[in-house]
Parts: sequence; structure tokens; C-alpha cells
Amino acid sequence: MSEELFELLKEFKNNSRLTSFTEEATKQAVVLRILKALGWNPFDVEEVYPEYSVGSKRVDYSLRYKGKNKVFIEVKKIDEDLDNHQEQLLNYSFQEGVKLAVLTNGISWWFYLPLREGSWEQRKFYTIEIYDQDSDEVVKKFKDFLSKQNVISNRAVENAENLYKSNQKQNLIKETIPKAWKKIITEPDELLVDLLSETTEKLCGYKPDNETVEKFLLNINKEPVIQSKKETTPLMQSSPNQVFTPSMDTESYSGKTVVAFTFKGKRYEVHTWREVLIKVTNIMLSTHKEQFDKVFSIVGRKKSYFTKDPSELIDPKEIGNIGIYVETTLSANRIVKLSRDIIELFGYKRNQLHIEVREETTEK
Repeated sequence: MSEELFELLKEFKNNSRLTSFTEEATKQAVVLRILKALGWNPFDVEEVYPEYSVGSKRVDYSLRYKGKNKVFIEVKKIDEDLDNHQEQLLNYSFQEGVKLAVLTNGISWWFYLPLREGSWEQRKFYTIEIYDQDSDEVVKKFKDFLSKQNVISNRAVENAENLYKSNQKQNLIKETIPKAWKKIITEPDELLVDLLSETTEKLCGYKPDNETVEKFLLNINKEPVIQSKKETTPLMQSSPNQVFTPSMDTESYSGKTVVAFTFKGKRYEVHTWREVLIKVTNIMLSTHKEQFDKVFSIVGRKKSYFTKDPSELIDPKEIGNIGIYVETTLSANRIVKLSRDIIELFGYKRNQLHIEVREETTEK
């Protein structure tokens, strides 16, 4: 079971078509295949009952055993906002006395204990994100909460209750929040950048560009080092136009001029950040032409970075004359992150892409 499910998750992560699936396609190509890997027979309505009636409404799937509903699953298409459907699912579950419920768009899986007290959000005890979480952990949690064996033995509900109550959950949350915050400010998400940019415009009438906002976010975590006069040592001074390679994970590229990048030992001179993205993308096209459609799986919060319709992008650039376009109106930090996302998609390590930049210095 574990190996089959692991390979299935690997396939999903590499399937560029997933983000364009309808709700019905998501059910067939994702949800039912996961249930099958967990031991359920999707062709037996006594086990996996589709469109189960709850009063005048229907829930997408009921996992059943000996004529009793054990788990309700509601499915939405992959780009659907799941927040809007929690109340509906939990009302169905509460009405039928179902102890375990799942809301999913195929990639995000939200698990609930519907009969507990509290708000809809408080009854959610765990979230699986197939794209973002470690596959081994995802497999373990799927088995804990949705394997046929655990569901029919009620072990799934016990696992859910234990996780809900566990101090481990709270400790993990407390431990992870600082890491999450660091990730947010060192790799600013488009949504956060847009929110800060729009709020700034509302307050002062002027809208900052994305690079200014990202530079601010990267700097707010840097505390000044205070030294006494006796302890102060001269700082190393960079000569004008000195070329250096920033740290991959922590350095901001805002305000810096790109000079070149090195990939797999070969150095490519460039003059603009835009050129970095275009060259990296073309390298991947020439090396992985048969698999190049995988780039469509790289998407932002609000839009795709790659498309066959250039009107969907602000400043499209065609890649290799094959009718695929990439967005190039991006900040330096976003371009570096996207370039590393691209090479990682084709099996390379992120640290195989080294960026050389020049930072102009002003001597006083």
C-alpha cells in the first residue's frame, strides 16, 4: 500500500495537467486512485458510495462498511477555494452522525472531526498538501486517517482524536511558526507582496513596485548589531562593481545587478534578470524537450508563469519558438526563485544554479 501510494504522489507532483482538471476529472484521476491505493474498491458502492444523499443534498463520496457511513468526502476542482465549502460538508456529516470528514481539491486535503464542538475551522485537525509536504509523511497520514483497515476498525477516528488532543501538535506548531515566518519574508509570496503593496498605496497614494516591497520584507528580520566603540572593528569594504555570489537561501537580490549565472559547471554571462529566466528556461527546453510541458505545473497564487496564450501575461516571452510563453515582469528575487523551481522540476538540485551579481557601492 505504502509503495503504491508513494508512487502515485510522485506522479501527481510531476503531472502538469493537474491544475487544469475539472471537479469530475479530479474525482476520477486523483481522489478515486488515492482511495484505491488505500484499500478501498471504488467500483463497489457498498464501500465507496458516490453522490450519497443527505436530505435534499448530496455528498460526493461516502466510505461505508456494513451499511454504515464511516467517512464523508467532498471534492472540489483543484483551483477551488475550500474555505467556502467547510460548513456544507460538516453540516452533512453532523446530520448523519459521521465522525470523520474530508474536504479536498485533490491537492489539498482537509480532515475534520465533525462531531466535536467549536467552529468549522476548530474541527479541522489536519491538512495534507501533496505539493508542499514530504511524501513519506503524506503517505503515513493518508494511511492513519483513510486506509480501509483503519476506517472500518475505527482506528482512523482514534488516530484523529489523538492528533487533535496531542501536545505534539501544539509543540510542532510553535516550532514551525518561526520557520514559516522566515520562509515568508525570505521568499515573499505574491499574495503577501500584493497585499503590502496595495495597503501602502491606500495609505499614501503611491504604489511601490514588487522589488521594493520584497526588499523591505527581507530586511525586517535583520536586527542591527550594536557594538561599543572599543569593540568596533572596521567592516570589510567592497570595491565598486565587485562581483560576488550571494547565499542561496538568505540573500536578497533586490537592488543588485546580475552579471552571470553558472549551471552544471558552465558559466553564462547575462545583462538583465529577465535574461536569466529566459536562458535557464531555454536550457531546460533543449535538454528536456519531451517533458517540457511540465513547466505548466509551476503556478503562482494568482496566475501561471507559463502559458500558450500570451494575452494572459503582462510581458510574455516565447521560449524556443514552440508556442509556450513565460512571464518576465518579475522582481529579481522572484526570477531567481522561479529559475530554481524550473531546474528542480527537471530533477536538478536548486544549488546547482549559482548567481553572480554586482552591487554598486558609494564611498563616503
